[in-house]
Amino acid sequence: MDAANSLINKLVDYIVNPAILVVFTLGFFLFLWGLVMFLWHIDEGGENAVGKRHMVWGIVGMLIMVSVYGIINIIDSTFQLNFGTPDTSALNNINAPANFFGQ
Repeated sequence: MDAANSLINKLVDYIVNPAILVVFTLGFFLFLWGLVMFLWHIDEGGENAVGKRHMVWGIVGMLIMVSVYGIINIIDSTFQLNFGTPDTSALNNINAPANFFGQ
C-alpha cells in the first residue's frame, strides 16, 4: 500500500499540480489579453466582443482549475491519501556545520 501511495503522491506532485498551475496561468494570461484588447479598442465605440470573449474564457479556465484543485483536496481528505503532506523524515538527518551559524 505504501508503494501505491508513493506512486500517487509522485504523480500528483510531478504531473497533476504543475498541469493545474500551467492551465491556471494560461487562463490568467488569456484574461489579461482580453482585457488589453478590450481597453485597446474601447475608443472605437463598437462592440468589443473579442476582448470580452477572451476575458470570459480566461475566467472560466481559472474557475475550472480552482475547482479541480478543490476536488483533488476533497478526495485527498476524504480517503486520507495525504497528497499534500510531504515526507519530511529525511530532514531529521541533516546536520549543519559547527561554524555555520557563527559559533
